[in-house]
Amino acid sequence: MSKKVLIFAGDFVEDYELMVPYQALLSLGIEVDVICPGKKSGETIATAIHDFVGFQTYQELRGHNFTINKSFDEVDVHSYDGLFITGGRAPEYIRLNPKIIEITQYFFKENKPVAAICHGIQVLTAAQVIKGRTLTCYEAVAPDVELAGGNYKKVGPSETVVDGHLATSPAWPGNVSILKEFYKMLGLKVSF
Repeated sequence: MSKKVLIFAGDFVEDYELMVPYQALLSLGIEVDVICPGKKSGETIATAIHDFVGFQTYQELRGHNFTINKSFDEVDVHSYDGLFITGGRAPEYIRLNPKIIEITQYFFKENKPVAAICHGIQVLTAAQVIKGRTLTCYEAVAPDVELAGGNYKKVGPSETVVDGHLATSPAWPGNVSILKEFYKMLGLKVSF
């Protein structure tokens, strides 16, 4: 049985936090739908590249255009095996969309696999699904986690924290570890 994953994105999503999971999941034969509130299949969003270059916080540079492949209004949440929430600036505003919150709550209610990276955790805090859970995120989002009743765990940027069916990582250097954990949650075994 093939697997199907839903990815949340939006303008100025962090480039690596969308492109890497999207392409990695596709390479394993997983069907992947990327959605953005207000966007239809075939429309594009802008990505951003975040990097630390000597300032107190990351610098944001323009990334690639990414073509959305599923219309937001056509999503049937019941057809997905897992949810991946990308980071960057997109989560701060897509979390304002009630359907994003409903979809997120559905995955938690059904105990389906959820992976969230960097600022993607802002969607989880807005959906009020992390109370009592241990997770990580970009350090600047840690106060949001604690205010939402979650337990913030500081880890290195390439690490992932797993709590039940939830995997979280602080930033794009964690793509390898979060994807490995997400594969396990989806019941995938990768061998060559």
